[in-house]
This record gives sequence, structure tokens and C-alpha cells, in this order.
Amino acid sequence: MQSEQRDDDAQGPRIDRAALTRVAARLCAAGAPPWLHGEAARRMAERLTLIRLRPDPVLDWSGPLGASQAVLRAAYPQARQIVVRFEGLPATAEAPARRRRWPWFGRDDHPASIDEADVEAGQAGLVWSNMLLHASGDPLALLGRWQRALAIDGFVMFSMLGPGSLPELRELYRERRWGEPMLPFVDMHDIGDMLVHSGFADPVMDQETLTLTWPDAASLLRELRTLGANVSPHRYQGLRTPRWRERLLAALAGFASEAGRPQLSFELVYGHAFKAAPREPVRLSRRKD
Repeated sequence: MQSEQRDDDAQGPRIDRAALTRVAARLCAAGAPPWLHGEAARRMAERLTLIRLRPDPVLDWSGPLGASQAVLRAAYPQARQIVVRFEGLPATAEAPARRRRWPWFGRDDHPASIDEADVEAGQAGLVWSNMLLHASGDPLALLGRWQRALAIDGFVMFSMLGPGSLPELRELYRERRWGEPMLPFVDMHDIGDMLVHSGFADPVMDQETLTLTWPDAASLLRELRTLGANVSPHRYQGLRTPRWRERLLAALAGFASEAGRPQLSFELVYGHAFKAAPREPVRLSRRKD
């Protein structure tokens, strides 16, 4: 582990945390989660039918950007639903009276929220996280916090963007030498290994690719902005000019489908795993003849 840490330090941080905080503040101020987050939540909720457990409470570890409250309420109408405000997320407009320590929340249509630091260990039946893990500066540490929050036999279910997302944009930036267009996303096989390393059992990972189209390049660029911004520490650090933006729009228009609509691809990765009871160490006794 020490050599891995030195390698990470040599490469520098995976994410510009200050930029991520600014982006999260802007997205929260938008008043609605991104459309793609809502679609990912709907598709992930379909996978809940494969698990017969009835978890309570349910920790929605997606914050206000997860678009998950409705699908979780539909899946588990009797469960307490608690929204976790993850570290670095700016304060929302919720009433202070609703921010109390759990697990003494009521069951209503407007779940209260708690800070990540206030999550108690070993209590949750389900940790649900929609479209958050890819934006973590330390995915392994976040998986460890999820595992700690779960009760024995509880489970985690999450979605994230995979490295197959936006290959068109990455190739464009590489050809034009514009720097990195986004942070590098972690491969689902590596996430599966991290789940095992964090103490989860029976991890299951799968993925699908969605191709979205827009009427024009300007609409495409506007929707990309609703998904966030470039928080890679290796992005271009200067200010872009209006002329550069026009060149970008022209290039995006070139990603046209047969119908003439610009399109981009997104890899959605889904995963779930369980928290098993700790194994008792095997004790060997010496046989006496």
C-alpha cells in the first residue's frame, strides 16, 4: 500500500476539489437534477427488483443531485429515507429544523438530510448512490464509508459514469490539443476490486452505453453544462475565447447522426454488493493421539 500511495502522490490528485465544490454549488442552485441523473436513477431502480430484502432505513447518498427520492419512495414506501449531504457539497435551501441526527426521522414525503459526518455506523439497510462515485477524489475511501454505514446483510447500490463516456469529446480534444475535456473515470472492474477490498461480498457490476442526440450543437453544449464541468487537474487552465467556443460548436455539430442531429455517448456503470457478517478466524487445535 505504501508504494501505491507514493505513485498517487507522484501523479497528483485525481480531481480538482475546489473546482468540484464550485460546480456542485452551481448545479444545486439550478433547482433540478440533470436529466441524465434522473434516467440513471430510473434504470438503477429497475435492478432493485432482483433483491428481495426490504431495507430500512435507506440512505440516499446522492445529495440533491441524485434525482432519486421518487424512485426510492416507490420501491420502499414504508422505509425511512434519509438524504446524505456528501462532503464538499454546499448547503441547500432546506429548513434548519429538518437537519437532525438519525435514526429518529419520521416517514414523510420530504426526507430530511444529514451531513456525511453524522452517519452512524452499522445502521442502514441500503446505501443508494446515483451518479456520485465517478466524481469522488478517493473512490476507495468512499466505498469504505458506505460499508461502515451499512448493517450486516445490508447492501449498496450505485451508478456512475464509466471510462467509455464521451469518447467523441476526448478524441476531439486530443486532436486539437485542447487539454483534457473531463476527469478520467474509473473502470468498473477496478471498482469491483475496490468493493472487495472494502469488505463487501458478492459484488455485481454491469454497464450500458446510452447515445443521446440534440437538435443542434448549442443545445448539446447547454446540456453538458447541466452535468457539471471539467474538474480534471490537467484541464486547460486559462480562459477560453468566444472564437474558441465557435470552433467547439462547429466541431460538436460534426458529431451528427444519420438524422443530422449531433450525438454523444455515455457509459453508465451499475454496481451492488452486500455487507456480510465478519468471519470468525479459523482455530486449529492440535490432535492428541
